[in-house]
Amino acid sequence: MATFNKFQCLLEDAFEGKHNFAGDTIKILLTNTAPVATNTIRSQLVEITAQNGYPSGGLSLPVTSSAQAVGVYKVVVSDVTLTATGTIGPFRYIVVYNSTSATNPLICWYDYGSSLTLNTGESFLFDFDGTNGLFSVT
Repeated sequence: MATFNKFQCLLEDAFEGKHNFAGDTIKILLTNTAPVATNTIRSQLVEITAQNGYPSGGLSLPVTSSAQAVGVYKVVVSDVTLTATGTIGPFRYIVVYNSTSATNPLICWYDYGSSLTLNTGESFLFDFDGTNGLFSVT
């Protein structure tokens, strides 16, 4: 199970209008270099090589819901599957960021605990919590 980590800038960026989860393009980027909670933009990260089914800039992460209910705002995203047409990786971290904004502000990352490599024909499911969402704010 991957461990969720929030970038410290997330709430400030959200409250200052850098994120519109109902309309912006959200992506996941793969890296084998540990992100730091104080990172703020995508260019501070080291992305794995784009090849064999993994595109430069990462994979689109469809937002299925971004809404408030009883004082809790929650962002829910769809699961994403990556299928390798050759070797992809290694990667240990997936980073969620906003690709609509010119600076590509960071949102959160997941740590899988060890590096993963996909070989030709292998698939990896990025399985997000459909009930509790990508994250919630109370």
